[in-house]
Amino acid sequence: MGTREGEGQLKLTKRAGALLAGAGIVATACVGATDAQAVPVQGVAAVQQTAVVQQVAVKQTAVAKKATGPNAAGLCPTNKGRIACVDLTHQRMWIQVGKKVVFGPVQVRTGRRGYATRTGLWHIYSRQVNHWSTLYHVAMPYSEFFSGGEALHGLNEPMSTPPGSHGCVNMNTWDAKKAWSILKLHDPVKIFGRKPGT
Repeated sequence: MGTREGEGQLKLTKRAGALLAGAGIVATACVGATDAQAVPVQGVAAVQQTAVVQQVAVKQTAVAKKATGPNAAGLCPTNKGRIACVDLTHQRMWIQVGKKVVFGPVQVRTGRRGYATRTGLWHIYSRQVNHWSTLYHVAMPYSEFFSGGEALHGLNEPMSTPPGSHGCVNMNTWDAKKAWSILKLHDPVKIFGRKPGT
């Protein structure tokens, strides 16, 4: 082998060794080098295989990132602009604009047995900062009504307090205040899933 050919092969060997080292692979063979110039390498096929494995890992990571978040299952529409999403199954609520979550998710308390929160796509038709329920004699701060008497609103007790609401979507008052500052009249509200026990 001539000097120039040997130098070219050594450069290739070093480049392949660097690629393998960057991929975290420890090579076991030396190609075309003296003991003093030895650079670990497994060959071009190993480098190509490593590149394919890395591409697959990057794609899997991207898919995993895509499938996270409260709307990973895609049950709340992403084509409605700003929308309040209420997941009855997991008792949580968030607000998204397109695919971007801009508030939450926060814990909520929804309708108890016999008063299940109505599922479907609704729109906020009334908003009242200091609503008082004459039916249930309770304060409903930051009420945003979306279906009949059902509303998103604050409640001054823990969301874990049983058995649930009379159909409204309760949340902590500070969460309701933040939701109030984001949502507007006529914004859509998507209610989906089923509360356990209803």
